[in-house]
Amino acid sequence: MHHLRTRAVHAGQRPDPTTGAIATPIAQTTAFGYGTLERGAALFAGELPGYRYSRFANPTVAALEAKLADLEGASSAVAFASGTAACSALLLALLRPGDELVFLGPLYGGTEGLLRAYSERWGIQVRDATASGLEAALTPATRMVWVETLTNPTLRVHDLAAVARTARARGITTVADNTFCTPCLVRPLELGVDLVLHSMTKYLGGHGDATGGVVAGSEALVREVRRTGLGQVGGNLAPQEAFLFLRGVKTLPLRMAAHCVGALAVARSLAAHPAVRAVHYPGLQSHPQHALAQRQWQGGFGGMVTFELASGGRSAAAAVLDRLQLFTQAVSLGDVDSLACHPASTTHSFVSAEARAAAGVTEEMIRLSVGIEHPDDLVADLEQALGVLG
Repeated sequence: MHHLRTRAVHAGQRPDPTTGAIATPIAQTTAFGYGTLERGAALFAGELPGYRYSRFANPTVAALEAKLADLEGASSAVAFASGTAACSALLLALLRPGDELVFLGPLYGGTEGLLRAYSERWGIQVRDATASGLEAALTPATRMVWVETLTNPTLRVHDLAAVARTARARGITTVADNTFCTPCLVRPLELGVDLVLHSMTKYLGGHGDATGGVVAGSEALVREVRRTGLGQVGGNLAPQEAFLFLRGVKTLPLRMAAHCVGALAVARSLAAHPAVRAVHYPGLQSHPQHALAQRQWQGGFGGMVTFELASGGRSAAAAVLDRLQLFTQAVSLGDVDSLACHPASTTHSFVSAEARAAAGVTEEMIRLSVGIEHPDDLVADLEQALGVLG
């Protein structure tokens, strides 16, 4: 098998047979002619391969799905209009009223908010196993375990192989959100997880110009997610966005290497600063799951760094954030540009103050998405911004 860098460029793509174009053409069309009634009937019945309507499948989107399935080591993948659409399709496809979902957190606030709303409206029990541990939280009704490969924003690392073993012994489907790590650093399916999802908007796209999501795994599970998410809910990715993601993924391994180098430099600098109480970064030996990250990850420790100021609450965080020059205040992540945000008032404003406190999301916390700028410049920017605290 070729190296990941090679597959990121070539998987799912070949020169266009009609024109020889190397870049996958954008199939900007809603419908596809199928010639005869008999062929159309066979296409709609799933008896023939091919395209009939872009809500169900599109050649540009299909090329992206093939590329991402290859990188994650999956049999199949399905792309959606956003990461949240991917999450919603997965839940609607695989859970029924009376089922139970157990998650290991903390989770991205939007995901936890979705899970809580879904449980209230559709009769799904949602249980947080972060404090109790997974084994103690499982019941006969548990049908799904949800985990992030690197938690948002506290950057905790979960043992994915152990999670997969525990769930599989009980016939429970496991889902890992791999947005923060990408297949460059962690491939959850290789560790026994059943389904992996991404907000492609982040590192996979990498340039802050496209919104999308993807779910990858076995053909049987992905088929159900596709049928529900595209055929019934209509959360399909547009071909223009698919083209942008195809372009972005080609440089993903190169970008992730730069993100990792920059983030480690930033984390080490912050850890030595007197105005900083704690730095959350799995590449630091002080991180409680550093050894696990070394064993489970490959090629670096990611581009996300979260730190907590020594004191001052939200006003101190605002003072630092408002002085940053190279870090743009924004809630996304994974761009080539460095970004910074205050999770308590942005990404985790979807959950209650009590839930934020339980997850360790403090008012002094700042989350950084370290871009591909030179690490020395980013460190200098943070040092000058922290200087406002005296």
